[in-house]
Amino acid sequence: MKKNMTNPKTKSSTASGAKPGTQFGTNVVKQPLALVLLAALAVGTAGVTLYSPSSTAADEKKPAATPALTVSTTRPQQATLPLRLTANGNVAAWQEASLGSESNGLRLTEVRVNVGDVVKKGQVLAVFSADTVNADVAQAKAALAEARANAAEAQANAKRARAVQASGALSEQQVSQYLTAEQTANARIESARAALASQQLRQKYTQVVAPDSGVISARSATVGSVVGAGTELFRMIRQGRLEWRAEVTAAELKNIRIGGTVTVKAANGSELKGKVRMIAPTIDPQTRSALVYVDLPPDTRSNAPFKAGMYASGHFELGTSGALTLPQPAVVVRDGFPYVFRLNADSRVSQLKVQTGRRMGDRIEILSGVGDGMQVVQNGAGFLNDGDLVRVANAGPAAAATSPAANQRAAN
Repeated sequence: MKKNMTNPKTKSSTASGAKPGTQFGTNVVKQPLALVLLAALAVGTAGVTLYSPSSTAADEKKPAATPALTVSTTRPQQATLPLRLTANGNVAAWQEASLGSESNGLRLTEVRVNVGDVVKKGQVLAVFSADTVNADVAQAKAALAEARANAAEAQANAKRARAVQASGALSEQQVSQYLTAEQTANARIESARAALASQQLRQKYTQVVAPDSGVISARSATVGSVVGAGTELFRMIRQGRLEWRAEVTAAELKNIRIGGTVTVKAANGSELKGKVRMIAPTIDPQTRSALVYVDLPPDTRSNAPFKAGMYASGHFELGTSGALTLPQPAVVVRDGFPYVFRLNADSRVSQLKVQTGRRMGDRIEILSGVGDGMQVVQNGAGFLNDGDLVRVANAGPAAAATSPAANQRAAN
C-alpha cells in the first residue's frame, strides 16, 4: 500500500474548495476594482460640491469689474469763432528801382552806399570822373559866347539895312542878306545853348542819385570800372515797402475783398498785419490759383523780420460765425483721424470718429460726429479704448442722470 505523499498545505487549500494558485490572482483583480470605485466616489463628491448652494453664493459675492480710469467729462458748447482763409505765398518788394549809369565811357571814382543802406530821395549814391565832361561844358559855353557875338553883329547890320531900305541906298538883295544873317545868328545861339545844356546834363549824370527813398537791395558798382550807358549799378526797394503774394484757389477768391485784413506769419515766427491791395486779374492755368497782393507795413530797419524772397503763410480775416466746440484734450488723434469718447449709461465709453474744423485757443470746432448735449470724456481721453469702464470724477446732476450705474455703486 502506497503512502499518500500529498503536501498538507496543498491539501488543506484543496479541501477548502480553491484551486491551486487562485488566491493570488483574485487579489490582483480586486485591487484595480477598488481604485475605480474610489475614483467614481470622488468625482461624485466634487460634483455635489461644485453645484452646491454655498458655491453659488460665493460667486454672487465676487467684486464687479474695476474701472480702467478716473476721468472728467464735458459737453459741446456753442462759441463764436473767426472765419479765416489760410494761404501761402512769397514776400516780394512792392516795387524795385534799377539805378544805373546814364553816361557812356566814364570811370567810376566813388561808391557811397552798400546793400541794406536806407537812402533818401536825391541822395548821391555813386560818382563818376567828370574831367572830360567839364571840358566839354567849357567848350559849349565858349561856342555859345561866340554865337552871341556873331548874332550881335548881324543884328546891327540888319538894323542899318532897315533904316536905309526906304532911301534906296541898298538894293533889295543886300537888305535881304542882312536880315537873313540876323536870323541865322539867332539860330546859332539856340544851337549853342542846346549843346551847352547837353554837356551840362552829362555833367549831372556823373552823379548817380536815388530817384526815391528806399533800401538798397543789390549793388554791382565797383570803384575804377568804366561802364557803359544803361549798366545797372544798384537795385533799390522803393520806400522799403514789401508785399505778400498769396496763392489762392479760384473757388476761394469770392470770399476775399479789397482792403480786407490779413495776418502774415514769417518762417521765423514774426507776424504782421496787412491789407489786401489787389487781386490778380488772371489765374495760372497750371496751378489753377490766383495771386492776391497784400501790402505789408514798411520797415526799413536792417534787421526787419520780413525780407523780400521769404516764404510765408497767412490767413485772411473773413468775419465770424457760430460753431460747436470741445476742449482740446477731449479730441484724440489716432491713426491720423480725430476721435472723442462718449460716456454711456453703463459708465463705459464709446469711441466716435469726428470731423474737426477751426481752432481758437484751447477749443476745437466739431463739424460732425458729436451731438449738442452729448457727454464726452475730457481729461484722460488719450488713455482710453473703446468699451472701457470708467469712473467719472466730476459727475454732477447731468452726469448722474446719464450714469445710473455709477449712482448705484456710490449708494452701496
